[in-house]
Amino acid sequence: MAFEPGQAVVVTDEERLATYGRAFRKIGKSVVVVPLGADIHGGHVELIRAAKSLLGSYVVVTFSGDEVPEVFAREKVDVVFHGELATTVRVDSGVEPLEDPQLTQKEVARILAAINAAHATDVVLGEKDFEVLVATQYAVSGLRMECKLHSVPTVRTPDGLALSNRNALVAVDKREAALALSAALTAGAHAAEHGKAKVLETARGVLEAAGVTPTYLELRDLAMREAPAEGDARLLGAVDLGGVHLMDNVGLPLGVGFKHVEA
Repeated sequence: MAFEPGQAVVVTDEERLATYGRAFRKIGKSVVVVPLGADIHGGHVELIRAAKSLLGSYVVVTFSGDEVPEVFAREKVDVVFHGELATTVRVDSGVEPLEDPQLTQKEVARILAAINAAHATDVVLGEKDFEVLVATQYAVSGLRMECKLHSVPTVRTPDGLALSNRNALVAVDKREAALALSAALTAGAHAAEHGKAKVLETARGVLEAAGVTPTYLELRDLAMREAPAEGDARLLGAVDLGGVHLMDNVGLPLGVGFKHVEA
């Protein structure tokens, strides 16, 4: 049967996936991979739509859940690899990690495997797991992979909670505490013009008022190194609630402030 774009063709064999990737590239098309796990939520749909917005490209999704969801066909994904792409990798960027480095490396390995298996020219990742995003960029650059990384802003519910499979596990009675994390990061970001100390003080104040103790709350630059005195930075925080580890982050113009950005 001839291949038809946008039909979410499901493949389970890595060599078959590679054949599609090579064929797409041979006719001058970009191959954009969206590496997903075993579940899917609205944030993942936004990643797929961002991938579809890249003109002249075919979109390949990797998915390891039990059954391939219909949403891939509705979003007109071209190819779905259904299964696990196993590999291992160690990313040593010299950056002090905030999250478990072994889990980060496992996630990066999964993404790199998807890129290689699909012969991808592009990969689309969310900013929700910012440390994974940065570690993947370090790995792609370090391995000199001819693949461009695109990041998509975190998708949130109307009350500000980041959409993620993990956040969905938060118990109802912990919901308010979970919301305190995103609220604290937002408040900290709005204090950006006053410098690092004020940003952290503001964010901690919101968490303390909610009775929440963060696992970590830090400012970093966009490469996860020490934050600059002035310039683009990332405020990252995490909390543990009822056995669920929640992490979130926001970008901010440190030492400048949003109202002074244009000036």
